[in-house]
Amino acid sequence: MEYLAAIEKSLFLLGCAYLSWKIIRYIWGLAKIKKEPVKVLVSGQIGYALVPLIGRGAMLGPDQPVIIHLLDIEPAVLSLKAVTMELTDAAFPLVKGIVSTTKAAEACKGVKIAIMVGGFPRKEGMERKDVMSRNVSIYKGHASALKRFAAPGCKAVHVRTIQVLVVANPANTNALILKQFAPSIPEKNISCLTRLDHNRALGQISERLKVHVGDVKNVIIWGNHSSTQYPDANHATVNTGKGLSTEFITTVQQRGAEILKARKLSSALSAASAACDHIHDWVLGTPKGTWVSMGVCSDGSYGVPPGLVYSFPVTCKKGEWSIVQGLEIDAFSKAKMEASAKELIEERELADSCLN
Repeated sequence: MEYLAAIEKSLFLLGCAYLSWKIIRYIWGLAKIKKEPVKVLVSGQIGYALVPLIGRGAMLGPDQPVIIHLLDIEPAVLSLKAVTMELTDAAFPLVKGIVSTTKAAEACKGVKIAIMVGGFPRKEGMERKDVMSRNVSIYKGHASALKRFAAPGCKAVHVRTIQVLVVANPANTNALILKQFAPSIPEKNISCLTRLDHNRALGQISERLKVHVGDVKNVIIWGNHSSTQYPDANHATVNTGKGLSTEFITTVQQRGAEILKARKLSSALSAASAACDHIHDWVLGTPKGTWVSMGVCSDGSYGVPPGLVYSFPVTCKKGEWSIVQGLEIDAFSKAKMEASAKELIEERELADSCLN
């Protein structure tokens, strides 16, 4: 009898443990379903290609609701209205609301993630200083709106709230301007897009070596999002051989211009995909053993002057990025990296002259 009682007691405890596990799973499932929506700001014209990715959960995950804030300039108000209508018509379950406006203060109110695509492009006959002057003005305005109206807590430097990705060119220097005029937003929360160049490098290696792109990892884009950027395949997870040193670099550097020439429009699809990848990995983390390229504020790593917004290899965890340390840099790579840093210093000086 004692033997049977012991068995009954064991079965009872096992049943209680199983029931507790089911209850915990159920409660956890409810918690996941009831996540608070994240307010995401998208400014500018590649928003048309980007918002479907956000709405489908490709950026923040399949269980993260979002409220999408769309910002554009007054002359584009009809286009903005059309994007809003299409976003409504797409009926994405994760999209819990849409704010569509031409007013920066309204667009920035309460946002946790800002993807700044809007900027002034260089037109035929324009000098670099003219373009820089326009963008300095635009990003001073964005900085003012973000620091005043973004998610509560961003005014306290020690509190992580808004994460800003600058896409509009000159992306590195626009991010630097935003950082300068929104000092209440931690500098680690401001980045610029070089993931597009990173993805282009992955694609080129895949195409040239006849390997699946998913098997290619740990390329690096060093420096500026410009023709001085240095696509570095020396640390890639595939054997790149000796055929990538010059033509590969030039192809990645000039890819945007090549697409513009062929399409008569900029590379919106791949840029939107890269912006989505950038935020996804920044917020949710990079896979173990893998790094990506992000334009971030230099801390002096690899001899890059501190304070420049420069593209480095980074890993991400829990919303924080860290520059990958200890990589061997040969003389060829060092020269390329220094050339891109020099260009960024020149851009910073040009931006300062526009401010003065």
